[in-house]
Amino acid sequence: MKSIRMVLIFLGILILLTACGQKAAPTATPTAAAGPAAVTSAPGLYDRELALEAFTKGGCGACHIIPGVPGAVGSIGPDLSEIGKTAENVIASAEYTGSAKSALGFLQESVLKPDAYIAPDCGGKACQKGLMPASLGETLSDQELNAVVGYMLSLPDSASAPVEETAATEPVHAGSGPEMTDEEFAWAKQTYFERCAGCHGTLRKGATGPALTPDKTGPMGTVGLAAIIFNGTTGGMPDWGKQGFLSQTQTETMAKFLQQEPPTPPELSLEQMKASWKEFVPPANRPTSPQTTRDWQNYFIVTLRDAGQVAIIDGDTHEIVNTVDSGYAVHITRMSATGRYAYVIGRDGKLALIDLWMEKPDKVAEVQLCYDARSVEVSKYNGPEGNFEDKYAIVGCYWPPHFAILDGQTLEPFKIVSTRSYTYDTEEYHPEPRVASILASHFKPEWIVNIKETGLVWIVNYADPNNPTIKMIEAERFLHDGGLDSTKRYFLVAANQSNKIAVIDLLEEKLAAIVEVDAIPHPGRGANWIDPQFGPVWSTSHLGDGAIVSIGTDPEGHPANAWKAVRTTPLPGAGSLFIKTHPNSKWIWVDMTLNPDPVLARTVCVIAKDKPEQVYKCWEASSYGRAVHFEYNKDGTQVWVSVWGDASKSGETGEIVIYDDATLAEVGRIPNLITPTGKFNVYNTVNDIY
Repeated sequence: MKSIRMVLIFLGILILLTACGQKAAPTATPTAAAGPAAVTSAPGLYDRELALEAFTKGGCGACHIIPGVPGAVGSIGPDLSEIGKTAENVIASAEYTGSAKSALGFLQESVLKPDAYIAPDCGGKACQKGLMPASLGETLSDQELNAVVGYMLSLPDSASAPVEETAATEPVHAGSGPEMTDEEFAWAKQTYFERCAGCHGTLRKGATGPALTPDKTGPMGTVGLAAIIFNGTTGGMPDWGKQGFLSQTQTETMAKFLQQEPPTPPELSLEQMKASWKEFVPPANRPTSPQTTRDWQNYFIVTLRDAGQVAIIDGDTHEIVNTVDSGYAVHITRMSATGRYAYVIGRDGKLALIDLWMEKPDKVAEVQLCYDARSVEVSKYNGPEGNFEDKYAIVGCYWPPHFAILDGQTLEPFKIVSTRSYTYDTEEYHPEPRVASILASHFKPEWIVNIKETGLVWIVNYADPNNPTIKMIEAERFLHDGGLDSTKRYFLVAANQSNKIAVIDLLEEKLAAIVEVDAIPHPGRGANWIDPQFGPVWSTSHLGDGAIVSIGTDPEGHPANAWKAVRTTPLPGAGSLFIKTHPNSKWIWVDMTLNPDPVLARTVCVIAKDKPEQVYKCWEASSYGRAVHFEYNKDGTQVWVSVWGDASKSGETGEIVIYDDATLAEVGRIPNLITPTGKFNVYNTVNDIY
């Protein structure tokens, strides 16, 4: 009984310790690359090494100060140096609403009722209800709990005796941080580039996520960094370890890497791009008309993220027509102006061109244009200035920071434009301003190119693509994704870390407005619909707030509402990645993919357009994984929802759930897909229907 009692006590402590270790799942995650082998030793009852591993696994140092644990210097949660006294003070306080009469009782209560008391001082702000988990018994083994108990019982006597790190036994990388082998460094460098650079920057100077340069990471230490990598944070850091993408040892290797000086990534020349260019079927040998009896305009191009493939699925029969190898971790698919071609860009910068007119659609060309990419678009303008449909394509890169222009039929690259520039507000030089979303104008032969860190929207005229003219529009920093309003005149783009939406008038080529919204807007392309009170609106979801914000988009018919946040519709939780609707639908669909609650993460909600004050209905799309991204079929009668699974778990790798949009009833599933993510209906994508 005494042993059980002590476990309960320190489970309570660990609940406090893991406050910021709650998950925020990745927008997309591949299977872990091969790395250092996991530790398999079986230490003793109070083994110090195992205690460190348990602290890391529990995410302790990310939020709390813990004497003797390197890197446990977090400020989000309370200082745990004197946890016993803290418990006594809590019980004596007027704010305490629990039933405990002693420190022991309080810690035991914390196991069963984590929300019985919420500490008033959590990093200078009130702690969030639901942040303290009640499931550490599932996270930590009995051995790990015992090791933690032994360590915690030694406080404060051991406070002055920091735990030493184990030195590498193989030849070490000649760096300035903790010792690591050349093999470990090479693996960590590649893994960082694939998984981390998108948020923290290729040069580790910070972007959406914080800077990870040695002056920032060194004071946190290996243990503190590994804890964050393994457990994630409520602010959006993915829980790479808990989800099984990185082992315990791999997280520690990454933590050591982050304390080294950032390696300089390579540039990429036009000559190198052309060396990667492959034309499998020249235009002259391609069909001159559709070779299939299927309705190819109702095809869905589905990202199979962790497989490095896209599946082409018949929207009428739900059959997989073909599965095509693509780049690593495909981000988006864009259609040519005619709809014939699908342009598929992976995060590795590899672009694939798929001909949908073939009897069995397949890849006809590919090229690598950068090492890290997110966006692709094609030329769509057909008007007085000429017919540019399907003539050119553009790829925007995170690294190197540039965009490339290429032949739309063959993918042969011929022009590179660097985006290294100065921030719009402070005029400071930025060495890594990444290209986020790109969109084609319907009014002129122009692309709208969003330069993330500088806060500039570039209007790139491609009438003469070898000598493109560029107009820079000052908007707001951290431009990410966005879409057109229903008239296609205005482009609304999220400045996600600024909590704003920038509105660009594509006809007059000027900034129309900056609109304040909730925390970390993430609209995808957004959702256009008619609000019964405010008229035409465009809506965005948010990563940081549980709400949908709708912005008036009709300056002529509803001038009082134009470019204002006119409605906020609350959701059950934050962490939404995508929102979607269709002109023929009475619903707005929204996910909560990155919510730390696993139930909410696999839940989808609908909002009725005629009663948008509150959510109409929410339900779990699956018994596992995370629900993410919506797409309608061609006529707007069905909605397809992806379920992210685990590529290593048979039967739970992922699937697509199909709903009748009128009744919300499930009408089918496409099972056994590998982490399906974005789904792009040909007709809807061509016509910017969202």
